Amino acid sequence: MTPILMLGAGRMGGAMVEGWLASGAFAAGDLMIRDPHPGPAALAAEHAGAVLNPLDSDLARAKTVVLGVKPQVWREAAAETAAWLGSGAVIVSICAGVKAGDIAKAFGGRCVARVMPTTAAAIGQGTASLYADDPDALARAHALFEPLGAVVALTDEALMHAATGVSGSAPAYLYAFVEALEGAGVAAGLSPADAQRLARSTLTGAAALLTRSGEEPAELRRQVTSPGGTTQAALDVLLAGGGLPDLMREAVAAAVRRSKELGA
Repeated sequence: MTPILMLGAGRMGGAMVEGWLASGAFAAGDLMIRDPHPGPAALAAEHAGAVLNPLDSDLARAKTVVLGVKPQVWREAAAETAAWLGSGAVIVSICAGVKAGDIAKAFGGRCVARVMPTTAAAIGQGTASLYADDPDALARAHALFEPLGAVVALTDEALMHAATGVSGSAPAYLYAFVEALEGAGVAAGLSPADAQRLARSTLTGAAALLTRSGEEPAELRRQVTSPGGTTQAALDVLLAGGGLPDLMREAVAAAVRRSKELGA
């Protein structure tokens, strides 16, 4: 499945490169990276032995092509590279919303897998939703992303929109929550430094407990909520009508709508 050609190595593509090299899943020499504005991850990979911005004639060596450009410019990337690729190259797309059939057509009928990953792939803690109707393409996607964290294979391509809203975009939801919690701590009288340390360490600890305990989130919530206590008072605000559950449904629905628009 190597060499792997990365078409775009921005935030997400760069995280994948970092994760592969850190885990030893692939060596830098297995990678070719095409990016007109290479970031730190691409430059570090080049220093370690990857080929940065290979010649068109070198693209025929690629066995796997990761389509990692922004969804708005994926057709341009396909037009610039498809004719140079070998007939057996497999396309693995991380472009939000773009349908596998459209990608396959733009790449001359080659096999396509779609993936919605997260940037925690850089530290082996990523989450990737996969879809492919071709078994070989699905196996290729598994091989690329299993070294980078958790993998969920979807049986219906239409579910990729929901996976984008629940997983692909969700790290930003958490960061926004942490930002808001730190701000609330400062408003309650804490220093910015203390609010930051308390909020971040508490949430990372809670996430670790959720992972390791095997308990449902609702049960963990009940365990730390005493009737009539401080936590109950806060949850009465967060879980009220128009509160967190309603906001999350609206947020995920908005992400789903935008994903569909990007693929139109």
